Amino acid sequence: MAQNVFGAWDYSIMAATMLISIGIGLYFRFSGGKQKTNEEYLLADRNMSILPVAVSLMASFMSAITLLGVSSENYYYGMQFVVINFAYGIATPIISQLYLPVFFGLQKTSTYEYLELRFGTHIRLLASLTYTLQMVLYNGIVLYAPAIVLESVTGLDRLVSILVVGLVCTFYSTLGGMKAVLFTDLFQSALMLIAVFSVLIFSSIQVGGLGQMFEIAKEGGRLDFSNFSIDPTERHTWWSLVIGGMFTYMSLYGVNHTQVQRLQTVSTLKRSQASLWWSWPVLSILSVSTCMSGIGMYAVYKNCDPYMSKSISTIDQLMPYYVVDAMRSVPGLAGLFVAGIFSASLSTISAACNALAAVTLHDYVSSGWCTVRPSIEPWLTKLAACAYGLVFLALAFIAEYLGGVLQAALTIFGAVGGPLLGVFSLGIFTTYANEAGASIGLISGMAMTLWMSFGGPRPTPTMLDLSTSGCAQNVTIRPTPEPTNPNDYFYLYRISYMWTSPFGFVWVVLIGSIVSLIWRHQQPWQRDGHLHPNPALFTPPLAKILRRKYHTDKPAVQMDTVGTKHATLAEE
Repeated sequence: MAQNVFGAWDYSIMAATMLISIGIGLYFRFSGGKQKTNEEYLLADRNMSILPVAVSLMASFMSAITLLGVSSENYYYGMQFVVINFAYGIATPIISQLYLPVFFGLQKTSTYEYLELRFGTHIRLLASLTYTLQMVLYNGIVLYAPAIVLESVTGLDRLVSILVVGLVCTFYSTLGGMKAVLFTDLFQSALMLIAVFSVLIFSSIQVGGLGQMFEIAKEGGRLDFSNFSIDPTERHTWWSLVIGGMFTYMSLYGVNHTQVQRLQTVSTLKRSQASLWWSWPVLSILSVSTCMSGIGMYAVYKNCDPYMSKSISTIDQLMPYYVVDAMRSVPGLAGLFVAGIFSASLSTISAACNALAAVTLHDYVSSGWCTVRPSIEPWLTKLAACAYGLVFLALAFIAEYLGGVLQAALTIFGAVGGPLLGVFSLGIFTTYANEAGASIGLISGMAMTLWMSFGGPRPTPTMLDLSTSGCAQNVTIRPTPEPTNPNDYFYLYRISYMWTSPFGFVWVVLIGSIVSLIWRHQQPWQRDGHLHPNPALFTPPLAKILRRKYHTDKPAVQMDTVGTKHATLAEE
């Protein structure tokens, strides 16, 4: 499949993408406050407008792996996956009203500082280390995976692709800080949309319009949305996609540091909530159009499937193969597509560099064992951002030798989210949970979700019917895999991956509650000489009850006292 279909226009578009991203980084390095303070570098001085934050929230979530994977998912397994967008709509008000006010009110740079205030230092360190490992592994793959797939489109060596994208991303995110990351996300998101829409529009034109495209998809069984089964072993049902998708979204947008940090770059809680609300339709537009692009490619290849005819070796190569096969006649279109896919990687990695730099400085360096002078904080933070970018590069270069660890790291990303959401929820929604309960709940919950995700052998998902009747006579056809009997496998390994996050959440809340109620010890506010819990550490409905119970009308500020400005922001 590897062939160079790039022309002068394509290379020009790719070069322009990289140069614009670098230019944005340079602009914010030498404008405004010139990134002299950590407040400006990590949180954009908390004065960003709603649009770039909303779009960046989407871009941080949608990586190149997502774009390539979702399109092939709808092609080979049907469009039922689009139901997950309802889950995002259900989760958004929950996060906006119950989780976000707590983090915004405290105005802490690292999300994991909350866990120390609520429970203690050990759980804070455990959670931040878990997050760091998760993000390092995931982003190494985010950088590597598109390079392998897109090597077939550009004809460029995959290592060259990794080097170019990795260095550009590290450069602008290190130099320009959060403002550069947010505005490059805005630019890169536009390219992501163009890439997906180009495939959707081109494929629908090929088959005679959107109506014909959906008609072909319906005949091929791709538009069946009738699976309401409550069986947790079925891969995608309405229940698994809505409930599992809701918990996954809440773990990402409610408590994941990468997203919470972005939500604190605006000036008031209302603006932060508005950013979150606007990110939902932006995400859904990209998600639905990516699902539809998969259906469009199915309509084109209904009689000669590229995977069964061995034109591609994995189903994730479907979209790049389509660009090579069908869109090469339009100058610059392949370049736009590759720029969009690379932009998806750039936005995810730059978000991680900045977020991990914040966690490193606040959770490891300045968490009590080391005092850092304010004048050198920005330099240390930039150094950490640069170091993480280079770590992603190194991991991407060795990723091809890691074999199954690639899928493993992607699984970690999903398996860790549910337990972490459970720990934060224990702190935000209960007053009885303590550090022992939270720690045991998190460790045991992660052990369970990782066992569910990694244990094997497990059955292979069954693809919908594929045809090779229209392929050329000399094409080698891949043998049809033998159907497997699910009952031959251990039940836990048959459970859909969509249930991993809610399972981890329920496990942590349940075990954490039981341990906390049995093994009682002093809460942080008791150790600090306070008679009652600080309402600022709890979700707004519970905080109101605590204020009424303890007759306190104090504003929602953290225990170690923040400025009047921050207290006012939390109340707006």
